[in-house]
Amino acid sequence: MAKSRAGRRGTSRHAGDHAWRTAALLGAVVTLVLGVAACSSSSASPGSAASPAASAGAPTSALPPPGPRVTVDPAADVNPATPVHVHADGGRITSVHMTNPTGAVIDGTTSPDGATWTTSEPLAYGRTYTVVADAVSAQGAPTHLQSTVATLAPKQTDTAAVDPGATNVGVGQPLAVTFSHPVTDKDAAVKALSVTSTPAQPGAWHWISSTQVDYRPQAYWKPGTTLALSGKLLGAQLGGGAYGAKDINETFHVHDAWVAKADGGAEQMQIFDNGALVKTMKISLGSPQFPTHTGTHVISDKQPSIVMDSATYGVMPGQPGYYKETVALDERISNDGEFVHSAPWSVGQQGSDNVSHGCVNLSPADAQWFFDHFGVGDVVEIANSGGPTLPIYDRWGDWAVPWQQWQASTT
Repeated sequence: MAKSRAGRRGTSRHAGDHAWRTAALLGAVVTLVLGVAACSSSSASPGSAASPAASAGAPTSALPPPGPRVTVDPAADVNPATPVHVHADGGRITSVHMTNPTGAVIDGTTSPDGATWTTSEPLAYGRTYTVVADAVSAQGAPTHLQSTVATLAPKQTDTAAVDPGATNVGVGQPLAVTFSHPVTDKDAAVKALSVTSTPAQPGAWHWISSTQVDYRPQAYWKPGTTLALSGKLLGAQLGGGAYGAKDINETFHVHDAWVAKADGGAEQMQIFDNGALVKTMKISLGSPQFPTHTGTHVISDKQPSIVMDSATYGVMPGQPGYYKETVALDERISNDGEFVHSAPWSVGQQGSDNVSHGCVNLSPADAQWFFDHFGVGDVVEIANSGGPTLPIYDRWGDWAVPWQQWQASTT
């Protein structure tokens, strides 16, 4: 019996040792796990748990910073006169390459801050342009853009011609712009046109017809005036789907004031240079059958000789009054066949009778003097001829319209 108790006591002691060792081992494992957990939580951001990869020491990667936002404006149905802009929002432009369909480069400039590139030349109608742009942010992040710009295609384009063709003109010279098609939006056309006179003098536009608009001052130009005519017609809407084809720019210089005053009653013509009477000539104006127009005429052309043919105004060969002959020293004062010219055949009537077909007849000597001193834009004022007033449409009949009516720009 004693042995049995001893064996049980021994078994109990070994079991207790084993239990104690097991408990100690579990405590150590728990302590180790808690220690590892404590070390891991110290390297993560507060309030977050570490990922297994982070716990294992794996490397982390961040997204690169974005480049600037690059845009093209405008891009569709672009008026060719409107500048195109390339913007870099959040950075600066490093290069822009804009080309037309043939590959020709379009010029442009970049703003001082590098944020915007702008075209510096006009575009063309109905074309598609390619834009390749590069920009970079302040952090060095790049952006590359390839885009297109499409210009509008108008129903019709109108060209415009400027008269006179001469650039050195007299004090009576109006300026004319003639369009290739009738203009339906005349206000828009005039808004695109301007004349700058130096020294400044009041002037206004007036429509002579649906295709021609003229500009003249209230009184004759001052001698020495410079006239700069500008027409911003490219991109200008002229009505009915028509647009101006291109801009126009012309400069004119006004020389001394040469004014001739022809009196059909006295049959003489006085010549004034800058207001001073310098010469008086005997003349013969149009006969009662072909009276010369009265009013202010402006010389539009001069030729050493012209073949004058009455058939050009309806008097045909075989009819009374028909003529066709070469005439010397001719200066045109209307499109109705009126000239100042040499007329040796009427010297006997000059100073006493009006016998011409509407021209101002001069002796060969006086005609040569007149030809040497008068030119495009100089003035011939005709009075007491018995004829009607020179019509506004008869080349330069602009001065027949009173100033108030001229400013109203009626057609």
